[in-house]
Amino acid sequence: MSITAKELAKMLNLSEAAVSMALRNKPGVSTKTRRLVQEAAEKNGYDFSRVAKTHTRASHITFVVYKRQGAVVGETPFFSELSEGIVTACEEADYKLNIAYIHKGDNGVQHKIDEIVYSGCAGIVLLGTEMQAEDILLFAGLPIPLVLLDAYFDFLERDCVLINNTQGALMATEHLINRTKVQPGYLRSSYSIGNFEERGDGFYKAVRRHGMSVSKTVVHKLTPSTEGAFADMLEILENGEELAACYFADNDWIAIGAMKAFQKKGYRVPEDVAVIGFDDIPMASYIEPGLSTVHVPKKYMGEVAVKRLTEVIDGGASFPVKIEIATQLKKRQSIKL
Repeated sequence: MSITAKELAKMLNLSEAAVSMALRNKPGVSTKTRRLVQEAAEKNGYDFSRVAKTHTRASHITFVVYKRQGAVVGETPFFSELSEGIVTACEEADYKLNIAYIHKGDNGVQHKIDEIVYSGCAGIVLLGTEMQAEDILLFAGLPIPLVLLDAYFDFLERDCVLINNTQGALMATEHLINRTKVQPGYLRSSYSIGNFEERGDGFYKAVRRHGMSVSKTVVHKLTPSTEGAFADMLEILENGEELAACYFADNDWIAIGAMKAFQKKGYRVPEDVAVIGFDDIPMASYIEPGLSTVHVPKKYMGEVAVKRLTEVIDGGASFPVKIEIATQLKKRQSIKL
């Protein structure tokens, strides 16, 4: 009786994914490991016709949501709209969609990734909003097509689809300065995320462009959630810390939380303090006053990521690309119109 790939993996103390790659001569394992697996397979009577019978087109794509800290993406409107775009594009391309959650610090993270690859997955859309450089290394060498969504790392030779954060923040801050005629403050996320760093770059670029001193910018670090930002801003106000007359916020949750704190302490928005956010979540349009913000076409981002992934799967993409999705300004009542 011939040995199975699963039995080979157990015998050689390797992951099933590694054995599968070696048997199919796919990248992702070392030459030494490939030779070890193939020699053991021949010696133990592995039926190599099984490799030839492998389906030429895998039936599903996996949307991997990587969680590093807090509820930054989670079940938020941003995540929901991205997911909607991914679902729509998968249906149009005739792929089933699986969703997998991977949490940094969990036991068996590498095993979960191996299971996704070994499941016959055609490719991965990886939500990298919360990822840092060391996190992406877990996925960099996978032997199947992958598109990184909502993140970018300059050393990663994979396709990326992301927001043009710098452009959006620059546009928002310039609008704030043009309407208020004063130097803006910065409501900065207390969590370090690549998107927020890029938004910070855009904010400071606008400050410098208008001849203002970066060193004089009033910066408050707030938790990137409505409740957290409200509590943090309330403490700042109660402590009598220096305030600015207007603020750019890293996201709408921070902006809305800060606005609620200002209002609780008797400040009028926008008469006493103007605020602009980023993302254009549904709440931004129906709070009082409505929040000026940067609109991100989130559903479209998900669609673009899947379309790019299917191009790679079908062999129609020669080189990795970085696709930046432009943003639009949404003018509402949190800044004087």
